Amino acid sequence: MNPMPSSADLTGEQFAEISRLIYRQCGIHLKAGKEALVRARLAKRLRALSLGSIDAYMDLVGSDAGRGEVGLLVDAMTTNKTNFFRERAHFDFLAQTVLAELPARHLRFWSAACSSGEEPYTLAMVLREALADIDGRDFLILATDISQRMLEVARRGVYSAERVREVPVELRNRYFERTGRGSGEMQIKSSIRDLVRLGWLNLMQSWAMKGPFHVIFCRNVMIYFDRPTQQKLVNRFWDILAPGGFLFVGHSEGLSAIKHEFRYVKPAVYRKR
Repeated sequence: MNPMPSSADLTGEQFAEISRLIYRQCGIHLKAGKEALVRARLAKRLRALSLGSIDAYMDLVGSDAGRGEVGLLVDAMTTNKTNFFRERAHFDFLAQTVLAELPARHLRFWSAACSSGEEPYTLAMVLREALADIDGRDFLILATDISQRMLEVARRGVYSAERVREVPVELRNRYFERTGRGSGEMQIKSSIRDLVRLGWLNLMQSWAMKGPFHVIFCRNVMIYFDRPTQQKLVNRFWDILAPGGFLFVGHSEGLSAIKHEFRYVKPAVYRKR
């Protein structure tokens, strides 16, 4: 077996090359200071491939044989921090205010970077609670992510007891069931999973869906993009939102620094005029 690379093996030139590759592929801007993170995540790929150096890995990624590895590299470099009911004020506002402003029968929601599924499943729980006739509506939550690994977790819908602890007890009892594995793991029930359609999507590439969507959640994602990429993405969200539709971003991602046509509603919530 090839020896593992040492921590000194990631040179400045290699970091710059990887940064350019990641930026071209998915718009993520790896800033200076992220060398340790990149080194650690590269080490996992090298172990998986039994490669002994980052140079060998870069040769693979640049070859025809390594085309599939590019996607795995992007997956390794993406951050997937999430949890149920993250930034709960958004879900409260959605249930208490936004739904009254949307069409009665036809509703389309999009969780644009759904990671391991907690966000779209939270949406589904909130909406099922708020809409007594949800099964009789033309209703869909589209949930997309660039990480196939995270999408597989979302498809399983199985979460540790610690992660499910963020869910209010009454909703946990109603929409989760124990897996029976003795580890405290719980699985989302089909009444919630069936409201969500999961799919792979690179936000920087073409979008197969045409919309329009009435609500888009894209939270805590744009902080990883530079200003031009944020600008382009926000404009695309505008185009695919229905008139009067809502865009939710992370509380650290206000749109004040970029040009847009959205009307500010409240912190991290915007509406298409």
